[in-house]
Amino acid sequence: MNTYVYVDAFNLYFGCVKGTAYKWLDIARLCALMLPNHRIERIKYFTARIGSRAHDPDAPRRQEIYLRALRTIPNLEIFYGHFLTHPVLMRLANPQPNQKAFVWVIKTDEKGSDVNLATHLLSDAYNRRFECAVIVSGDSDLLAPVRLVMNELKLPVGVLNPQKRPCRVLANQATFYKHIRAGVLAQSQFPATLTDGRGTFSKPSSW
Repeated sequence: MNTYVYVDAFNLYFGCVKGTAYKWLDIARLCALMLPNHRIERIKYFTARIGSRAHDPDAPRRQEIYLRALRTIPNLEIFYGHFLTHPVLMRLANPQPNQKAFVWVIKTDEKGSDVNLATHLLSDAYNRRFECAVIVSGDSDLLAPVRLVMNELKLPVGVLNPQKRPCRVLANQATFYKHIRAGVLAQSQFPATLTDGRGTFSKPSSW
């Protein structure tokens, strides 16, 4: 089947990549292993550029190296949302005696990726660009567009869930549902050194 894959990058990262040795992830290889009976026509990768952090000032550079690696995949496109940082008054879980129950914290939210993913899924489905869609995410907020594509347009939608816990609403509705496990991540790594039009570059040393 001619298949489009839609990757929720932060759901994938925080679901099964963060804290592992599998950050140098080749998305095309992952799709080939998990979807052996599909012809992957296009991979759409939805993310946002991260900013420098006091505890990790090198994070933006590592992300850019990884995005450069992803751009070596011929049929992959990257779409960007953005981060919104703002102060929020939040309640402490266990305030100590004589301590204020609420404190101001700086909260950072990633905006746009889930909406962008849903919009592309619906647009591609209405234009019949694929025979099957696959979502790489465990976000239940994507249930509505998945249902619409399946029920109104009669196109199959599969889910590759990176989260440790199953997303039951997606599992119950999707045409098929698979969990991304460590074994397939280990088999889906880029070579340590890659070459593109700008030259040769390597996996970040801390990865």
